[in-house]
Amino acid sequence: MARIRRRQSDAGIQLTPMIDVMTVLLAVFMVTTPMMTTGIDLELPRAGASAMTGSDHAIQISVDSNGRYFLSEMELTRDEIVKKAIAMREENPQLTIMISGDTHADYGAVMAIMGKLKDTGFQKVGLRTQPE
Repeated sequence: MARIRRRQSDAGIQLTPMIDVMTVLLAVFMVTTPMMTTGIDLELPRAGASAMTGSDHAIQISVDSNGRYFLSEMELTRDEIVKKAIAMREENPQLTIMISGDTHADYGAVMAIMGKLKDTGFQKVGLRTQPE
């Protein structure tokens, strides 16, 4: 009687190549992420330990020491920024706005953009600060 030999196969997944690839990807992201931060060079005011620092899903508006307004790195007028924010809100109704005002910026310039945004119906408008 003939014996049928069954070949045992190794059905396991080789994890070593996958771990190597994931380690390289992690290193690439760790190196490139700090370089991706954009914005205007501002000296933010210092606040308590529970200061708002912003989020990745928020519109970043900056007011520099000369009272100029920036949306990300693009210099715009106050009204242009409000129009763009309204257009973005149509795509995402839960939009958050973070205003970064330089320590030496005119208080009126910061409050003017904040008031204009509140008047157009934005509920989530915050001021970015630097923790003490």
